[in-house]
Amino acid sequence: MANIALARLETALAARKLDRTLTTALPPLERQDASAFITTDVPALDACLRGGLPRGQLSEIVGPSSSGRTSLCLQTIAAVTRRGEIAALVDTFDRLDVAAAAAAGIDLERLLWIRGHEARIAHALKALNLVLQAGGFGCVALDIADIPLIELKRIPFTTWLRVQRVIEGSDTACVLVAPQPLARSAGGLTLMLTGRTRWSGDADRSRRLTGADLNIRVVSPRRRVDGEVGVRAVTDSH
Repeated sequence: MANIALARLETALAARKLDRTLTTALPPLERQDASAFITTDVPALDACLRGGLPRGQLSEIVGPSSSGRTSLCLQTIAAVTRRGEIAALVDTFDRLDVAAAAAAGIDLERLLWIRGHEARIAHALKALNLVLQAGGFGCVALDIADIPLIELKRIPFTTWLRVQRVIEGSDTACVLVAPQPLARSAGGLTLMLTGRTRWSGDADRSRRLTGADLNIRVVSPRRRVDGEVGVRAVTDSH
């Protein structure tokens, strides 16, 4: 009788699609809701990321100078503003090229640009926390890529834990732009970039940036997303 009753219960739960906790035969559930991610609008990369960078998590875009890390960050912010959301950039060194940001497709009216003063990491981290606590942003990026690595390693790990607590469960994806992996949260992703820029012309004044070849290695906890993507970017040479 007990087996018959259990079978009837499982049948009733299955009819209401409530049986996933009673059976291990079903494939594990994965978070596939498109609203759970912010896309980069780089098709090959978004496919590898299975949707994009996760909201409510701290992710990283890392790589050496000229690897394309800033360009990818701007591209991601542009994708967010194109969808009508607002984004914020904590620009530690006050080096954002507004023309380049506009050329990347960023809607500047939907971007909160926080310009650094004297490249003080403490000020940048405070600004990051204030923006995250305010809420309402699709993406908040902190650019500390040009700060010496020895200084970055002095940042207490608890600093990043506080960042994660602030955004956990929110619609905000926090993105850290750094020279090396530093502070990915448990559910975040690390995009490790290597690249080569292409130029035309010989003399300094006639040289133009014509494009870049990027290689992006994706690292995630529990191997939810892993892989490498090659991206060839071409700029307008006119």
